[in-house]
Amino acid sequence: MHANELDIDEALVRRMVAAQFPQWAGLPVELVDSFGTSNAMYRLGADLVVRIPRIPGAAEDIAKECSWLRRLAPELPAAVPVPVGLGEPVDGCPWRWSVLRWLEGTNPVAGRADQPALLAGDLASFVTAIHRVDTAGGPASYRSETLAERDGAVRRAVAALAGVVDADAVTALWKNAVAAPEHPGPPVWIHADLQPGNLLVDGRGRLSAVIDFGCAGLGDPAVDLITAWYVLPAAVRDAFRTAVGADDAQWERGRGWALSVALMELSCYRESNPRMADTARYVIGELFADCDRGNRPGGGSRAERTEAFG
Repeated sequence: MHANELDIDEALVRRMVAAQFPQWAGLPVELVDSFGTSNAMYRLGADLVVRIPRIPGAAEDIAKECSWLRRLAPELPAAVPVPVGLGEPVDGCPWRWSVLRWLEGTNPVAGRADQPALLAGDLASFVTAIHRVDTAGGPASYRSETLAERDGAVRRAVAALAGVVDADAVTALWKNAVAAPEHPGPPVWIHADLQPGNLLVDGRGRLSAVIDFGCAGLGDPAVDLITAWYVLPAAVRDAFRTAVGADDAQWERGRGWALSVALMELSCYRESNPRMADTARYVIGELFADCDRGNRPGGGSRAERTEAFG
């Protein structure tokens, strides 16, 4: 997926584990089939998973996760990966890597939740909880910039997708989002990447875990609203909005964040990661469908939005 991607295989993982965590050297190693683009995941035995950066830009995330996940975990209503080991660079892997507790569950399919109202409520609870975490000493999120600061990257993605997306329509939607008032308060803790590949649901369709905190840190709470379009169907989207208390400006910024992330993902991974590209197409389609339904900022009464939760 990347020109500078590390060459990782099961043999390398076994060698890394044996050299630095001999207590786990005899455990089976198996590649985890995931959406991930920045890190490779290998299951280690029944209860552990090895997380290795694929690219230089992801290397710093490993230490950040190991430092902050233990502090965040008690504050959150869903399980998060618990680090149990921080590996040092070895021959074949020039960066730190980690071993975490394995979390059971499956990734939801964008817009096709088994229990959409319940999942929407679970996601709202998670988003609300992480936004309330004490920010003292917290690092900036990978997505800590304003939408206006993403303008150049978004326009380059639109140009790269000529013939794939309606450039004029996408640009108009993007302009509306950029014009929304910026976040008026201090930054809050955000996960910043609440999309299907980073969520796990149990057999009842409920949110069981949130994984991959590589983008996490301090930023605009609107960033976490991307899950409204990345995961939830339209029928519960407004109820999610009500539950998180997003005003018109925040919701419009959330729409912009969802659009910008989806455009960049579709531009980068259209050929190399079909599942991520399909999800990005779904998100863009849902953003336009919202407009067709007249679901602009402020659309629908609070009662109507709440009713979708049942």
